[in-house]
Amino acid sequence: MTNVPRCLAADQALAMALDVAREAADLVKKGWGRVGEVRSKRVPTDLVTEWDLASERLIVERLAERAPFVRILGEEVGARIPEGASRERWLVDPIDGTVNFAHGLPLFSISIGYEAFGESEAGVVIAPALGWEFAAAKGKGAFMNGEPIHVSCADSLEKSLVATGFPYDRATSPQNNFREFLHMQRVCGGVRRLGSASLDLCLVARGWLDGYWEFKLKPWDLAAGTVIVREAGGRVTSLEGGPFSAEEGEAIASNGLIHEAMVRELAEVP
Repeated sequence: MTNVPRCLAADQALAMALDVAREAADLVKKGWGRVGEVRSKRVPTDLVTEWDLASERLIVERLAERAPFVRILGEEVGARIPEGASRERWLVDPIDGTVNFAHGLPLFSISIGYEAFGESEAGVVIAPALGWEFAAAKGKGAFMNGEPIHVSCADSLEKSLVATGFPYDRATSPQNNFREFLHMQRVCGGVRRLGSASLDLCLVARGWLDGYWEFKLKPWDLAAGTVIVREAGGRVTSLEGGPFSAEEGEAIASNGLIHEAMVRELAEVP
């Protein structure tokens, strides 16, 4: 398996992901405001709808048709590992922000990331209800609705608007981001909680947010948005400021100018 060559260039992967994500976005938009059954998964706050499942089935089917030797890791269905798979994978979140979606709130997205040999190479995040389409391929820049985007110029936390999120087990686990949230509210210009990690990252890339942090995430939450941030001129690391890995499920993303300050302030929280 290790001898299977890489078969996709970053721009090829981006083109595939865009086509597939657009089709999934059209599907999901039909379900917005018309959600039927809503089920809980691991805990009551971790929801899944029939539209999550339909979106992932469509995405997996289309990606497998276009690149049959690339692995696929999806939130709902799990891993698809074809025989003779290459060392590439798609990371798929069919609806990031399912709680928002289930309540009719338009802050949800379809997220498809592409990795090769453990490195994020391309990503697409589409917010169907908002008409936002974010895309990036390594070395090609980042775009929103086809126009180049860049991170903000905020150079201090006091001037910065940042975002975060809370884990599904926040009611029972002491590792719930509450203390970090309160601390950052005191030192930043403002802190928001939007409910979609991939959109939070894209808003950093767009310059509407200056920074973002979160932990207890999954690889599909981070894979697409982080490459979009980097291609927009931003920075992404672990919470401690070390190398970022989607597998670790944590990230600080920023415009770069406030990054060290974010790392420092979060490290001060007990």
